[in-house]
Amino acid sequence: MSSKATKYVFVTGGVLSGLGKGITAASIGKLLKARGLSVNLQKCDPYLNVDAGLLNPREHGECFVTKDGAETDLDLGHYERFIDEELTGSSSLMSGRVLLKLIQDERAGKFEGEDVQIIPHLTGSIADWITEAGKGFDVHIVEIGGTVGDYESLSFVEAIRELGLRVGLENCVYVHVVYLPYLGASNETKTKPAQNSVRELRGLGIAPDILVGRSENHASQAAKEKLSLFSGVAESSIALLPNAKSIYEVPLTLEDTGIADVITKKLKLKTSKPHLDDWRQVVEKATSTYGKTISVAFVAKYMDNSDTYMSVLEALRAAAWHKNVNVDITWIDATEFDENPKNTAKELEKYEGILVPGGFGKRGLEGKIASAAYALNSKKPYLGLCLGMQVAVVAAARNAGIKSATTFELNPESKELVINTMSDQSDKLNTGGTMRLGNYDCQIEKDTLAAKLYKSTKIVERHRHRGECNNKYKAEFKKWGIVASGTNPENNLVEIIEAENHPFFIACQFHPEFRSRPNRPHPLFSGFVESLL
Repeated sequence: MSSKATKYVFVTGGVLSGLGKGITAASIGKLLKARGLSVNLQKCDPYLNVDAGLLNPREHGECFVTKDGAETDLDLGHYERFIDEELTGSSSLMSGRVLLKLIQDERAGKFEGEDVQIIPHLTGSIADWITEAGKGFDVHIVEIGGTVGDYESLSFVEAIRELGLRVGLENCVYVHVVYLPYLGASNETKTKPAQNSVRELRGLGIAPDILVGRSENHASQAAKEKLSLFSGVAESSIALLPNAKSIYEVPLTLEDTGIADVITKKLKLKTSKPHLDDWRQVVEKATSTYGKTISVAFVAKYMDNSDTYMSVLEALRAAAWHKNVNVDITWIDATEFDENPKNTAKELEKYEGILVPGGFGKRGLEGKIASAAYALNSKKPYLGLCLGMQVAVVAAARNAGIKSATTFELNPESKELVINTMSDQSDKLNTGGTMRLGNYDCQIEKDTLAAKLYKSTKIVERHRHRGECNNKYKAEFKKWGIVASGTNPENNLVEIIEAENHPFFIACQFHPEFRSRPNRPHPLFSGFVESLL
């Protein structure tokens, strides 16, 4: 990390949500890191939640967990995959976290009788959180969630305005991501919504230095000129970003626009020539079409939004293209097998491999157990993640004759809880931030599939779960046809199980997808893909 004063890049969004502010922020981070700078990223979200742990995954997408156990927005997954750095909980800030601390301080008398107000106390506190997270880095990139004009985002927008004054506007770059809709009737790209968004941002006291114009198709040079004229942003500081075949193309598209040089010049940063050859190889692999395609059944329970399993899907795709194959992923609703488990074989026999990701709650659990049982009996390759391991253990127990074997989520009163609540969880009154979270060690048994895949017997992986394999049944695993090939050395909890006499059946209690990278696929995903070739 640098000992010099940190420079800031603030990324806001306008017109509508879902434009790709997170990908834009991550791409800028990639380009600055490629120039030899130390970079950190942070997501500021206006949700009143304290963290992302209790957000609805069907609406908000996956909960990404950092190495230190913070439950965060999925954009942190993009950040980590693009800059290939492990972030911490300081990179995620939600309104609830700031407000909770502010109210606690007020109750403790730390304001010494002052009237506690949005300005300067809340906005000043947000600015403090941001500067603390950015300490020691050359550049700290801050993405403000939501859309400019939203009531709930106003405190964050005001905070970064004030922070610009605090650190000096010469040390800040404001990037505004806008939408450029195309009207087929008149055959033109319209800039008026973007103009209005810039006007609104200016009305809040922030003049954007850079505009990123998102569009479904390529926008014309004329649209760029018009946007520049009516927004007051120089053409050289406007980047047009049409939809890309792969999100990993975005840094290279931004590089071609010269935006990274605009940022480093404005911030007076000394940089080296950008090193992007490795990333160009990633993009080439990610956008290639290969001669062979593998089919994977993705047995899920959150079907409303593909973002609910973002990291899993990216890890699977990365593993596939590094093996030079296409992957055809079909989402299977686990709840369809809840009442009719006999339909499992008919549906899953169509696919070469089965992947069961994580989740919470009883809905879809029997369907996932049936899917794991089918994979065990049919010898079909199986990869289970977190809940995917728990249902695999239940399936193995039932296959071995313990028909009442179950998990605490289905029947907490059962006498055959092969998956039980962790001993330190039973008395937890709050549900937020109380699970086993973040990095934990795992000791892998020699001469197992896990050891072969990892090429190591000592690993560290990230966790997010409230249940565990009930160790009183561990001695029965061999009778069930499975083995505990990985355990936590401190508490002896089962971390990895695999099936004996099976071509590829492995499941883990942790979330390996969080440590996968587009240029370095995770070994469990790579092994799963290779088993399908």
